[in-house]
Amino acid sequence: MTKEQKIIRAEVGLLELAKQLGNVSQACKFMEYSRDSFYRFQELGQEVALQRILTACGTEYCGNPERHEYELYLAVENIDHSRTKVKSPQTNGIVERLHKTMLNEFYRVAMRKKIYHSIQEMQEDLDAWLDDYNTNRPHQGRWCFGKTPLQTFIDSKNITKEKTLIAA
Repeated sequence: MTKEQKIIRAEVGLLELAKQLGNVSQACKFMEYSRDSFYRFQELGQEVALQRILTACGTEYCGNPERHEYELYLAVENIDHSRTKVKSPQTNGIVERLHKTMLNEFYRVAMRKKIYHSIQEMQEDLDAWLDDYNTNRPHQGRWCFGKTPLQTFIDSKNITKEKTLIAA
């Protein structure tokens, strides 16, 4: 599986998680996407099936499939669960970089500009920032090559469909 496919599957994983939880907000918070991005992925990704997901080894992701909600969901949906190595943040480098960018460009700036009176108020601002990050801001990362993450997802959708058909 290419790294490009892993990104697509993570975005589709958001859709699947929201379906299982029955709550778009919780899924977006858990997967660190805005609700606007969720609805765009939902529109674009209806034909892409989630086959594998990569997470950290934290207790929020790992446990006995019979008792752990996330593991149970993955087992029911027949999704392969890969975990990063313990104390190896480079294994999950894309997410680590996103966290650093969010800290530097959203949280540190937002906390200086505004006093938040509720988590919901901050969540709304974060959702707006994430939407801009995913849909308007070009990225120079390994897979985006100057495109936005959303455009990268759109462009790779046909490739994913072809590779899924070949593998089947």
